[in-house]
Amino acid sequence: EPPPLRVVHVVERVELTPRMLRLTFEGDGLRELVAPEPASSIRLLVPSPGPSELVLPEWNGNEFLLPGGERPALRTFTPLRFDADSGRIEVEIVRHPGGAVSEWAETAAPGDEAAISGPGRGWELDDSVRHLRLFGDETALPAIGQIIELVADEVSITADIEVEDADAIVALPERPGLSDEWHVRYPAEPPGARLVAAASALADIAADTHIWAAGEAASMQAIRKHCFDVLGLARSQTTIRGYWKPARG
Repeated sequence: EPPPLRVVHVVERVELTPRMLRLTFEGDGLRELVAPEPASSIRLLVPSPGPSELVLPEWNGNEFLLPGGERPALRTFTPLRFDADSGRIEVEIVRHPGGAVSEWAETAAPGDEAAISGPGRGWELDDSVRHLRLFGDETALPAIGQIIELVADEVSITADIEVEDADAIVALPERPGLSDEWHVRYPAEPPGARLVAAASALADIAADTHIWAAGEAASMQAIRKHCFDVLGLARSQTTIRGYWKPARG
């Protein structure tokens, strides 16, 4: 059973870019939350479209369901700054039409209720790694920022980041040995196409290099296939996570 859902309320909403919102949540239950590791995850529950009040779902052994059997508006995000003493946590949400949490966040105001469950597993880099290759879309930006701040200065980092338009480009944390390239996706391209192309251009990977990738699930599967089937990498040399899938229909 996953960690319990803890009721929180919005205390601040900031529009970071035309493509990204930052919400700060506060709640007494967060004081009991285990401090999230870098690039970990939390579940964020918001009121379902229509009703304004928050209804907590129940775990049925396989998934969270509302009392009527419907699936709740529950999505996974990277937790950012967390303060157990004040019971505060920050989450950054990509703004996109049709997303239940994204659309709720567009009008979220201080005092609005939500709930948080977590954290999930985080990420740690092996001490033997001397170069880190990052591949991620907009949903991976919070985790990428945490990783850049975490990794020791003697490790060089190359980051390929795909965004839907140039408005989503942000300043990454400053550090020596960081090289970043931003790829603006063409409208006709599927999500993650630019990341797959960048990763597929890799013909050889040194033993002291680690690949971390996160984003749309199908593109992450393609990158995983290239790493294992073409580059012949050991699984310990990669961390590849599918964060989301496009809505059907």
